[in-house]
Amino acid sequence: MGNQPLIVLSDDSQRTSGKDAQSMNVQAGKAVAESVRTTLGPKGMDKMLVDSSGNVIVTNDGVTLLSEMEIDHPAADMIVEVAETQEDEVGDGTTSAVVIAGELLSQAEELLEQDIHATTLAQGYRQAAEEARNALEEIAIDVEADDDEILHKIAATAMTGKGAESARDLLSDLVVEAVQAVADEDGIDTDNVSIEKVVGGSIENSELVEGVIVDKERVSENMPYFAEDANVAIIDGALEIKETEIDAEVNVTDPAQLEQFLEQEEAQLREMAETIADVGADVVFVDGGIDDMAQHYLAQEGIIAVRRVKSSDQTQLARSTGARPVSSVDDLTEDHLGFAGSVAQKDIAGDQRIFVEDVEDAKAVTLILRGGTEHVIDEVDRAIEDSLGVVRTTIEDGKVLAGGGAPEVELSLALRDYADSVGGREQLAVEAFADALEVIPRTLAENAGLDPIDSLVELRADHDGGNEAAGLDAYTGDTIDMAEEGVYEPLRVKTQAIESATEAAVMLLRIDDVIAAGDLAVADDDDDEDMPAGGGMGGGMGGMGGGMGGMM
Repeated sequence: MGNQPLIVLSDDSQRTSGKDAQSMNVQAGKAVAESVRTTLGPKGMDKMLVDSSGNVIVTNDGVTLLSEMEIDHPAADMIVEVAETQEDEVGDGTTSAVVIAGELLSQAEELLEQDIHATTLAQGYRQAAEEARNALEEIAIDVEADDDEILHKIAATAMTGKGAESARDLLSDLVVEAVQAVADEDGIDTDNVSIEKVVGGSIENSELVEGVIVDKERVSENMPYFAEDANVAIIDGALEIKETEIDAEVNVTDPAQLEQFLEQEEAQLREMAETIADVGADVVFVDGGIDDMAQHYLAQEGIIAVRRVKSSDQTQLARSTGARPVSSVDDLTEDHLGFAGSVAQKDIAGDQRIFVEDVEDAKAVTLILRGGTEHVIDEVDRAIEDSLGVVRTTIEDGKVLAGGGAPEVELSLALRDYADSVGGREQLAVEAFADALEVIPRTLAENAGLDPIDSLVELRADHDGGNEAAGLDAYTGDTIDMAEEGVYEPLRVKTQAIESATEAAVMLLRIDDVIAAGDLAVADDDDDEDMPAGGGMGGGMGGMGGGMGGMM
């Protein structure tokens, strides 16, 4: 009995240990990075994603691609989380973060084959990431929150290479105006910039409305289309007869009783309309329904009424007009009213919407995006989201970096110098980290059809000569000063990308045992032929392959 092996796992489980597990995770991470690498830069290519229903997404936005690809492999999913974190924290740089993470794993793979221990690599990577952060702080350029010129360039850089590039001058102006409009003492919440997508026209027809557009129309044709210098009321309830809280039954034995009952209901609804009119409201936005009789009386008073307004729209209306929502008409007073210079029902591409405009010091604004097709508008929307994020980040932090691969080359040189001061085998990890960062300028060159080796050599030479802002012009292939060219990125884009990529790579490298249990292991058996070493990966990558099939 003493010599018999102890079986802990069930027969349905599969276990991959040691170098096989590390190799499996590294391969998964590299596969994710390779899938989005060709989208990087101003000449990056787009991908087409097709789901099982035939819905199509055409984009080169990293986080959109990865979130739609249905990646199931747990190691690969950790790399996807890098992109999601980058999107949440900054709004741009998702592809760069994933590509760096993949290259860190690729560089680590070579060192693992030389019997460098994973914990040594992890320690070296952490030291390199900390040094990289300090180096980025040193080369960062200070920017004032009201420096519109730099903010426009930041916004334009974020749109470069995306579907919005053809109108990036106009759109960057709109983005900067929008972010500055919603800024307040509590900071900048880009959720207060609503985006309305309208199919029809061209991207150049996009505009910024300093106010709110509600995707509704007035409840009655007898109401005015337009109200000038309007007092706005917001009711977080309904303009209807309240139902009793308990089940009740009314027995009517006489037609006069029925008529009296209906008259009482009508009187209550008329009183609601009169109350709204008496406090001076010209427009009322209601969360719930509006009774037909209440609509009639409101129309008689010349009041524009809109029903079933979303809570998010109510919040925007309150921020924009200064109105304070009330739960009942009985609570409404003049103090609760907001103000808008213009409230009107307008037609946009065949849809009727309520425009609340001419708001003094609007703290909620709306971007109307136009485009020839739905796919074009969706991609412009994603570019705008990125631009809003980087402009917000720049105003909050006040620090930017030159783009075009310049920060990565500068960091690479700084880390090689730093590696000389690092003792032990961690020095090899720091040098590997420095090599990994150069994947960004190398990828920019490859995607632009340039020779990556020649481009990298020229960039290194310029940085050795003291030009910290030297980057790659993807259009001409020349090495130019990116600061003079106006290509900027927020400091936080780079620091967050490096930190997230490092953390994900370290976590994957420290895994030396992968156990696929129960149903997962059984499901993986079907994919054995396509499975790399370490059976636990097959099912996950199979799911990834299915999601990627339409785009590759």
